[in-house]
Amino acid sequence: MFKIKLGGGKTAEVEEKMYWHTTSHILAQAVKRLFPEAKLAIGPAIENGFYYDFDVEKPFSEEDLAKLEEEMKKIIKENEVLERKELPRKEAILLMQEKGEPYKVELIEDLKDGEVISFYQQGDFVDLCRGPHLPSTGCVKSVKLLSSSGAYWRGDEHNKMLQRIYGISFPKASELEEYLNKLEEAKQRDHRKLGRELDLFCFSEYVGGGLPLYTPKGTIVKEELQKEVEKICRNYGFQKVSCPSLANISLFETSGHAQKFNDELFRVNSPKGHEFVLKPVQCPHHTQIYASKLRSYKDLPIRYMESDKQYRAELQGSVGGLSRVYAITIEDGHSFCRIDQVKDEIINMCNIIRDFYTKMGLWEEHWVSLSVRDYEHPEKYIGSKEDWDLCEQMLQEISDELKLDAKRCEGEAALYGPKLDFMFKDALGREVQIPTVQVDFSTPKRFGLYYIDENGEKQAPVMVHRAILGSYERFLALVLEQFKGAFPLWLAPVQVKVMPISDKQLDYSKKVVNQLQEEGIRVELDDRQEKIGYKIREAQLQKVPYMLILGEKEVEAQNVGVRSRKDGDIGAMEMDELIGKLKEEIKSYVK
Repeated sequence: MFKIKLGGGKTAEVEEKMYWHTTSHILAQAVKRLFPEAKLAIGPAIENGFYYDFDVEKPFSEEDLAKLEEEMKKIIKENEVLERKELPRKEAILLMQEKGEPYKVELIEDLKDGEVISFYQQGDFVDLCRGPHLPSTGCVKSVKLLSSSGAYWRGDEHNKMLQRIYGISFPKASELEEYLNKLEEAKQRDHRKLGRELDLFCFSEYVGGGLPLYTPKGTIVKEELQKEVEKICRNYGFQKVSCPSLANISLFETSGHAQKFNDELFRVNSPKGHEFVLKPVQCPHHTQIYASKLRSYKDLPIRYMESDKQYRAELQGSVGGLSRVYAITIEDGHSFCRIDQVKDEIINMCNIIRDFYTKMGLWEEHWVSLSVRDYEHPEKYIGSKEDWDLCEQMLQEISDELKLDAKRCEGEAALYGPKLDFMFKDALGREVQIPTVQVDFSTPKRFGLYYIDENGEKQAPVMVHRAILGSYERFLALVLEQFKGAFPLWLAPVQVKVMPISDKQLDYSKKVVNQLQEEGIRVELDDRQEKIGYKIREAQLQKVPYMLILGEKEVEAQNVGVRSRKDGDIGAMEMDELIGKLKEEIKSYVK
């Protein structure tokens, strides 16, 4: 909430989105003053600030944004009152036609019969809008236009490309300055920037956008994350499986994914008549491993885990960096169990999430959503009321027992069952949802899965889905930004850089490198003919945790001069002492 001044010493609290939406109207008014030919589209408040889309002859330049910002400040000083008025459909259309606003006319024509059509006017500017708004333009104090970009009308690539201007505003200049500082910090932490600088991944036009290529260093980070999550999952009974990336479309028709993700499926056809789909999810494949042999109630629970590629045909303009890609490496797991085992399975999965995110240093900043049915619309869901009642009760008990303090969110359940979603805050305070545990009554029944119970009868198992780190691509983007590229020792692609001062120390340096490699330490030798200060600076830029400086003294003493990325020079060490220190740090790391 923002606190605003109303005049006469009075103040009021308003929602941020009302504040930002009013500022978007001020922007639109400024654009119409400086660019009278501009056509107005839409200008909503968003999570952080606002934007407005305009149809103009050419894109807005940085100079244009600066002029618009100054004009907005003038409008704020004018302190124009925002007045609401409602019009019948015909009069509303006529008004927008007279003002030459075809996009507003289209919006009005798409409104349902009987829907209220309202406008807000400030001075000589009027805009179609539901509201609500601030009392006057003068309630806005500090404003900044951030950027402009192209955007299709109504998000449809077949429509005209408009020009979108993004901005932010606050009641105090100090709040704006703080926000801009955060934006600058976000730029420094941007995973795309860090990925290039640290040589972790790249993209190629020949391969195609949205298809990341991992370099040797990036592959190390990805594999270390996989090793860590799989090690924790094995402690809870999960076994690794491996499935092909292709499948017959009937697999996903049975699971329901062909209907749900029809527009996102990559279909693969060959001249020899093969018709396959690149898998959009892994769950259906895992059901077929379960179905490959007869199962007894004594065999359950059966737990599978897999990290493999999935493919989604995203809109071409929406892919970018690692956050939105076509080829997604998914860490996925499924447990097939009896109804009386569901609670223990979910507890196991919650513990896996706790263990992994504690090691990543993210556990302290989190909250949990207990996502349950929309009780007024049971027709939206699959499964019996009794199953739903039981599993929702289990999730609540688990929340209480594990002290998750889960917030009950009605209507957020999956089609096939309730779930627990874990929300984390990253280094910039942004909320990220990655791990989830979902109860599924439907999929086993769709595929006719069963086990033989103690009475010799067939029973359908319950399927519990879990994702710990979800997409490796999104998770790598998260941890890159979380650590600002300075990975902890266990995750760093190069853990130690060995730097001889001159060629005289080269033989000894190679001996040190070999000794570290034999102990499983990831090490590189920097034997370039460069000054040691230059080598150190480069290693610092590459975020290498430890640097070993080897000169004549070190060769003579048969030890190493140790420099830490974090603490600087920490003195000479014997090799055994250094190796012990590194192994202990790798083993015991917690943020």
